[in-house]
Amino acid sequence: MSTASWEELIDRHLSRQAVERGLSPHSMEAYARDLRDFADWAAAKRVLPERFDSTALTSYLEQLAEREFEVTTQRRHLASIRGLARTMVDEKVIERDPAPAVKLRPHPRKLPRTLGGADIAQLIESIDASTPRGMRDRAMLELGYGCGLRVSELVNLELHQVSLEAGVIVVIGKGSKERMVPLGGAAKRALRAYLAVRSRIRAAAKKDGDSKAPKPIRSTAVFITRLGRAMTRQAFFKALKEWAARDSRLGWISPHTLRHCFATHLVEGGADLRAVQEMLGHSDISTTQIYTHLSRGHLRKVHRTYHPRARRDSAGAQGSDA
Repeated sequence: MSTASWEELIDRHLSRQAVERGLSPHSMEAYARDLRDFADWAAAKRVLPERFDSTALTSYLEQLAEREFEVTTQRRHLASIRGLARTMVDEKVIERDPAPAVKLRPHPRKLPRTLGGADIAQLIESIDASTPRGMRDRAMLELGYGCGLRVSELVNLELHQVSLEAGVIVVIGKGSKERMVPLGGAAKRALRAYLAVRSRIRAAAKKDGDSKAPKPIRSTAVFITRLGRAMTRQAFFKALKEWAARDSRLGWISPHTLRHCFATHLVEGGADLRAVQEMLGHSDISTTQIYTHLSRGHLRKVHRTYHPRARRDSAGAQGSDA
């Protein structure tokens, strides 16, 4: 039986995950953070790797609850440890995986907040598309909303992944999985307009560069800054917040809101859930099904607004209360 320490096991597990699953640096950092927290707890409680069992795992989850971690955070920690436990079984550190015997209490999943189609259109139209930066930002919003992209997929999009002629983009999602997403008319127009000035942005970046400013990096990224560098998640978040600030009602939105709106509006329009799953890049349709709940809310609102019996029932209920 192995006598490796928790730190050694975690390092080997993370290396294995990086190779086998092709996880993004962001996901790897989250796994590492969760497992370091667990390792600190195990050291404090003197839980040796070879003594790891369901009792120890339950005890760790209980202290997460005592620290007032949300159930969603507890589930994420449990998922991280489950992966580590499978590696420990494979390496014969332990004989049995303790994770399947441990269950967290069920919890209602929060429905994502979304915008209506008119609000999305107003947000996009508020962007000044007379400047190269405005053309870039409008194209990013059109793709974020029109294709349901994660912000990491949007900023990492490269020129070879875009085909305006075919009207599609090839997206590299989680785990380096590829999927093809159609480009709508508005997204194609905005992207074509931006790509026509993209070369001018790079040329200006090279011309304005000096010894004090960072030199432009040769990049095949679709969306670039005024310095010719690829856009970052933080830069897009800042740009979106600046445009949204023009309407006080939209101050809460984030780049991921665009993805939620994409899925919600497709489902409300009658799109097949499997097709929405494919375009979002969800590996499990249960993740996509959250948007059916949003759609049901939309249907109830439509029913109450337009169905004569629904209005009558509502009025009758008010009368009976009196």
